[in-house]
Amino acid sequence: MVNLYIDDIKYQVDGSKNLLENCLALGLNLPYFCWHPALHSVGACRQCAILKYKDEDDKKGKLVVACLEPTSDNLRISMNAPKVHDFRKGIIESLMLSHPHDCPVCDEGGECHLQDMTVMTQHNYRRATLSTFKKQTFYNQYLGPFINHEMNRCIECYRCTRFYNDYAGGKDFNVFAGADNVFFGRAEEGILENEFSGNLVEVCPTGVFTDKTLKKHYTRKWDLTSAASICHGCSIGCNILAGERYDMIRRVLNRYNGEVNGHFICDRGRFGYEYINSEKRIISPQKNQNGTGVSIAKANALNEISQLVSSGKKMIGIGSPKASMESNYTLMKLVGKENFYSGVSKSEGNLITKIIKILKNGKVRTPSLKQTEQYDSVFILGEDVTNTAPMLALSLRQASRRMGINKVTQSSTIPIWNDAAIRLMSQDEKGPFYIASPAGTRLDDIATKTYRAHSDNIARLGFAVAHIINNQLPEFSLDENTQSLAKSIAEDLLASPKPLIVTGTGLYSASVIEAAANIAYALKDKGKDAGLVFVVPEANSMGLEMLTENHLEDALLKIEQGDTDTTIILENDLYRILDKKVVDNLFQKSKNTIAFNYLENETTKNADYVVPAGTFAEASGTIINNEGRVQRFFASYSPRNEVMSSWKWLNEIKNNSTDSTNNLDDVINNLVNDFPELKAIKMAAPDANFREGTQKIPREPHRYSGRTAMHANENVSEAQSPKDPDSPMSFTMEGYLGKPQPPVIPFIWRPGWNSAQAVHKYLTEMEGPLIGGDPGIRLFEVSENPGSTYFENIPQVFSAKVGEWTVLPLYHIFGSEELSALSPAVESRVPAPYIALNINDASKAGIAEGESVTVQFNDQQLQFPVNLKTGIAEGIIGLPKGLDATKGIQYPFLTKLKLTKNE
Repeated sequence: MVNLYIDDIKYQVDGSKNLLENCLALGLNLPYFCWHPALHSVGACRQCAILKYKDEDDKKGKLVVACLEPTSDNLRISMNAPKVHDFRKGIIESLMLSHPHDCPVCDEGGECHLQDMTVMTQHNYRRATLSTFKKQTFYNQYLGPFINHEMNRCIECYRCTRFYNDYAGGKDFNVFAGADNVFFGRAEEGILENEFSGNLVEVCPTGVFTDKTLKKHYTRKWDLTSAASICHGCSIGCNILAGERYDMIRRVLNRYNGEVNGHFICDRGRFGYEYINSEKRIISPQKNQNGTGVSIAKANALNEISQLVSSGKKMIGIGSPKASMESNYTLMKLVGKENFYSGVSKSEGNLITKIIKILKNGKVRTPSLKQTEQYDSVFILGEDVTNTAPMLALSLRQASRRMGINKVTQSSTIPIWNDAAIRLMSQDEKGPFYIASPAGTRLDDIATKTYRAHSDNIARLGFAVAHIINNQLPEFSLDENTQSLAKSIAEDLLASPKPLIVTGTGLYSASVIEAAANIAYALKDKGKDAGLVFVVPEANSMGLEMLTENHLEDALLKIEQGDTDTTIILENDLYRILDKKVVDNLFQKSKNTIAFNYLENETTKNADYVVPAGTFAEASGTIINNEGRVQRFFASYSPRNEVMSSWKWLNEIKNNSTDSTNNLDDVINNLVNDFPELKAIKMAAPDANFREGTQKIPREPHRYSGRTAMHANENVSEAQSPKDPDSPMSFTMEGYLGKPQPPVIPFIWRPGWNSAQAVHKYLTEMEGPLIGGDPGIRLFEVSENPGSTYFENIPQVFSAKVGEWTVLPLYHIFGSEELSALSPAVESRVPAPYIALNINDASKAGIAEGESVTVQFNDQQLQFPVNLKTGIAEGIIGLPKGLDATKGIQYPFLTKLKLTKNE
């Protein structure tokens, strides 16, 4: 810590930070545009200008930009001197010369950083008029279904290109300049290809890039009811804010968590929410009458379903990795633990169980998402992380960049926050980064070397790397090229103080998971601070598997044996998991089926009763992410229909009452009593009794408008706000807005800071933890007495056979996740079905790009065009997982049918 004098007031600050960061960390309002906590400093806008003095006798000072100025001990600066105030005011005026001044109609209005800074610098009146000169105007490009482009609002801060190209690895967006014209966009208009393009909405300090999905049903930002939530799009558990107006989710924003997603989220998480507003939403209970679902009154539904449940007949419950811990647990309590099944296939469930045991008993720590950025070498085995856990891919890009920076700046005095200078010095230098996968991935551009192979051969490569690191492990033969690659990987991992191993369930291979664990164990035994990251399929896959090890096939067997009269299916479309004939048989053999779900699907069409379950935006609960982090999410609004949390429905069914006596805290207390190892669930957020004085935390900002008129067509008096017995939050604009409670922050706002940049007011330091600590509690840490042992079951070498192929899943960020793919904007990005084939295999079979071929799975004939551009290994066929045309397929499987062109 060093002493810093700001306008003659002494402060203690961090000497490793620049002056802008320290001023903001002190809570002072210093304007800025181009600086961003994650992108650091380039000094492009000059808006954070200050006066820097030589010593206490210097009265004149020198004008400098704070974001590029290091903090030295006893330094004296002024933020408020008339000279610096006038300079900043002049900067704003020059930036606004060609601005359209269209705040009343701009989508960014009320949440605009440019507005905030204009007010902060007191630039109140325009001196330039259209009669003085003609404004610059630009052509706005079509950038796809996610982002709206309004180039005339640009202030040339360069944040967009720095994030999109430098941070997220985008290739199709740039800055173009000629004379005094500067344009930010694509070389030619078209869809932004990067998976993180939606962050331009929050990164841009003006209204150049805005949310196109919000634009379709626009609401002013201060009129949104929002709550702390967790993205359900993958297993990472990014923190988000979901905003509602008139019973419709209008947008999703990033919610800062210093241990998880930081300042960003992926496009699936940001734009995949629209299924919540779908016309196909199930909003009332339904009863199957002659093959058609007919809406029935809630009281009748509860009475009829309760009779089935309380009749003493045999029941089973099928849970869901999409549903909360509370909903799965409540179903388990209703049917009995021995009659509760996880709702995932046995092959998938066994892999997750193996991962949990490795994390519980292992000697290697699994880092948080943000911590993965600090590792200095990476080896990915079998997982296409960009498509299965997108934000992990973004973090790994930062790790790769830091490796390169560390290489070239070890003897440099340039601070890490000086982004432009650091990038100039490091250029494209990257650290050791290896990827072993069956097909090409979006991270291949930063890879030191890639390896394309069958999952068994990927596992063998991993076991070979582990053996080279620890020669006490079993030795086996590899071909010369693979052995050489294994040696290079092992040497680079051993040369790194912090190596990271990444794998997951994507290839449905226990051998790949075991090989990754062996590498991490071997590195740990060599004294390395190794990390081990696992990717699992769904938002609550980890939590569900911690409740039961009974899987879907076990439930089918019980039904087949005639041991079941009533089957309850929780937030799960079984037709997406198993073959259609198998699931059809389940419905035929079970006398009564009750399905809880959000949207109509094949499972709800076959169920006898359908119950409207709440999505993450309408329900409250807990999920556990891929690292074992327990996180709570809260309902953004209380729907004015019969939709509510599944656990609430189940309690009402159990009690046969429309007024359940149980709230969320009661369910959590019971859950923790039955599963003491999950006690962190109780501590993940304040309970419903939390108050500051007498006040709850409001979901609506203090500027919220229209409340007295929103339902005037129904009643001229103001409607009573819904009660929330399940959280410390209220569905009102009245309440406590003082010191924030990190797990329940409903929106980001502080006086003078209406944009997303207000987040620095919530942090202990820039890019540090939230004041009060980052949300979430980890279940797994390295054991003091680890019970982990090395795995020794090395698979046989895979070699392609003539006329036979192994079919493996290929993942897509847009399409492989069920619910987001039903959102219109995301749906337009979902690829058409295809069969990925190695170019050599295709050549031998006489098949050309785009020709239709057929592959047989059980009794299904899958006929799709051939794609030869995926870079898939020989002897393997790839099918896009999760599409309607490929649902129900269980991977991997062999096909002996020779691929033939369709006539």
